[in-house]
Amino acid sequence: MGTSHGTRDTDHAVPLRWYRPVSGATSTTPTLLWLHGGGFFRGSPDLPEAHIVAQVLARQGMVVATAGYRLAPLPGLGWVPSLGRQQRVRFPVPLDDVLAAYREVRAAAPGGVILGGASAGACLAAAAALSAVDEGVGPAGAVFAYGFFHAAHPRTRDSQHRSQRHRRVTHARWALDAMNRSYAGSSDALTNRRAFPGGHDVGGFPPTLLVNAEHDTMRASGDLFATELRDAGVDVEHHVLPGTRHAFLNRPGLAPFDTAVSMIVTWSRGGALTG
Repeated sequence: MGTSHGTRDTDHAVPLRWYRPVSGATSTTPTLLWLHGGGFFRGSPDLPEAHIVAQVLARQGMVVATAGYRLAPLPGLGWVPSLGRQQRVRFPVPLDDVLAAYREVRAAAPGGVILGGASAGACLAAAAALSAVDEGVGPAGAVFAYGFFHAAHPRTRDSQHRSQRHRRVTHARWALDAMNRSYAGSSDALTNRRAFPGGHDVGGFPPTLLVNAEHDTMRASGDLFATELRDAGVDVEHHVLPGTRHAFLNRPGLAPFDTAVSMIVTWSRGGALTG
């Protein structure tokens, strides 16, 4: 595994980490650009759902790049200009970082690029895919794990589909909507399809794999986005893993982690991207 840095402009470098299989990859193997989650305001490529996922996928023959992106303010603390060493930013800066990473990966991926991510990383990946489609350089596919895609999280009538335990509060709809507002920074940005693709025109979106957690408030957005993609004529494969909770890719070694990673490998090698 190596690390390189791609630049979007003269004052910021977008970190990329490359994970390459020892053998098995060919010039026609798509490269997965994979983004970590963290609600837009936390997380890094060091998270298991980024680093360990990429390692396991590479061991199974996939070429993977993970990217860092600048983070938004903590929800409710937007008045704080920065926390720690990293300056906090809002839309569209994190998306610009992802698009810069996508351009660099695309230039080094003769087999094409699959854009993907987990949680907030899935939202950013979907927005980047939509932006790339608009620019005529869309990805070969998209992969989302327990992602959300709407500016306001949809309601769900089934309480069993909502987050449980400590996430009953941190992942309540009001808290998630506050997180989105903190990332967007304005009411206009909340309605921008490049910030939250859900509920907007997604025609031309690439073939997509969605893997959602069963007991997850964000599942309502993931399920709805899958429906919106299908209604737009997109080739969609959608799974809900029974008994799972949000961020199961941060728990390597457990069965849901292995199941989801296997789904990504199988789907990426299947006919969804080539048929």
